[in-house]
Amino acid sequence: MPLLRKIKETLLPTRRAETEPAAAYDIWAQYYDDQPDNLMLALDEQICRDFMQRVPIAGRAIADIGCGTGRHWPAILAQQPARLVGYDVSAGMLDILRKKYPQAETHQLESGLLTTSPAGSIDVVISTLTVAHIPDLAAAITEWCRVLQPGGEMIITDYHPEALARGGQRTFRDGDRVIAVRNYIYPIRKVRAIATRLGLQELSFTEKKNRCNHAALLRKAACAGNLPTIRGGADHLRYSPKKVRCG
Repeated sequence: MPLLRKIKETLLPTRRAETEPAAAYDIWAQYYDDQPDNLMLALDEQICRDFMQRVPIAGRAIADIGCGTGRHWPAILAQQPARLVGYDVSAGMLDILRKKYPQAETHQLESGLLTTSPAGSIDVVISTLTVAHIPDLAAAITEWCRVLQPGGEMIITDYHPEALARGGQRTFRDGDRVIAVRNYIYPIRKVRAIATRLGLQELSFTEKKNRCNHAALLRKAACAGNLPTIRGGADHLRYSPKKVRCG
């Protein structure tokens, strides 16, 4: 009977009820760093490292939003940033990160506001495999732009929205349970629309042929005025604010 059930699950996959990210990742935290065969994590690490090679890190302030257990922190810290701050909704993931990096500056997100980072205090915003978990992406990226200094860069990667639209889910196993994490679908065109309205210029965009993930690099305008308040959703791109005239 177990074999028959497994065959049915493979041939006739059913959509699982989704768990809110904070609760799901609190459970996943204990297994998260032990996934050698996770294709999505491997692809994301490859893409993110490629983008980070194009963005200066040394001596700059870096915000890792959705930092989790600090998957990218060895690569970031190796470049000696002046400041590295991690934000995440999951207390469990942050606990694992702090065990690896006891002196880490981390903050649990509850409202989505980066209250510990003043406006213009961050040089590079990095957010990987996170945006599809955010219920209001436009508001989130607006807040990221607030803390990003003029001329700063933003690196965003995530699960491809087309895969989610086809019924794909982010799942993990906890004992006999399979847990699906809640996702929101933000078509890439909407992400680009949000970036444009915020004055972000797309510098680079990567989309894997299997369409399981995508990534973008952006930069904030060298002379940025007040950020607009926007509504809507978006995906992940690498953006940089458009150049604007000052004075």
